[in-house]
Amino acid sequence: MANPQDFRGKWALVTGASAGIGTALARELASHGANLILTARRAERLEALAAELRGRGVDVRIVVADLNDPIAPQQIFDATEGAGLTVDIVINNAGLGQYSAFHESPIEQEMSQIRVNCEAVVRVARLFIAPMVKRRRGWMLVVASTASFQPVPYLSTYAATKAFDRIFALGIAAEVARFGIKVTALCPGTTESEFFEVARAGRFKRRSIQSAEEVARQAIAALARGQRTIIPYFNGRFTALLVRFLPVTLITHVIERAARPRTGEA
Repeated sequence: MANPQDFRGKWALVTGASAGIGTALARELASHGANLILTARRAERLEALAAELRGRGVDVRIVVADLNDPIAPQQIFDATEGAGLTVDIVINNAGLGQYSAFHESPIEQEMSQIRVNCEAVVRVARLFIAPMVKRRRGWMLVVASTASFQPVPYLSTYAATKAFDRIFALGIAAEVARFGIKVTALCPGTTESEFFEVARAGRFKRRSIQSAEEVARQAIAALARGQRTIIPYFNGRFTALLVRFLPVTLITHVIERAARPRTGEA
């Protein structure tokens, strides 16, 4: 039976590895013997994580790149697979969001979410899956969100990009399964990370917040066994089921009332 020990000795690329779920996923893969390629914008954070993992006997490479730049995926590929490393595991994790009334949000912030959460995910997947198909071996995790199951007013672009990620992962999973490649969509809910501060979405941070380590543990186990979708907590699974039976207009209305920014909040 497939298990995370299958990752031992293989190279894993983790985008957005400098914080939150990305860092936790890198540590989880390292605990199963994978070698790591860490990529993100912040070199100092990557260096700190690399030093920690190397101290545990893990082979680690760093590629500093900003996935808001359309050429970054190719740069990452050229520095890894293109330079002779066989990348068997791709963790498409990098992402960003912005809590705001859409008509007040800077348009560049909205477009950055589309570039990082959608365009970069597709570019990275296209570059690295093609060699996997030739080798008839590989794994890819795409980090979506429980926000992907319904519209989320005031996180409208973010939720839409995560719906894209989830559907994209499921489609690719069906395409490449016959080549021995496993693709999983990870749909975390409220998770310990700096997302809420960066996105100014603190009001979405619930008391029942899940640790990034627990999300990563469940995600890597699901990826190893080829599970197409993983929602790593019960309330998220219940919500994803519930929205299939309730009118989307009702769901959106309730979320809008609850999430509407207070004066000075967004």
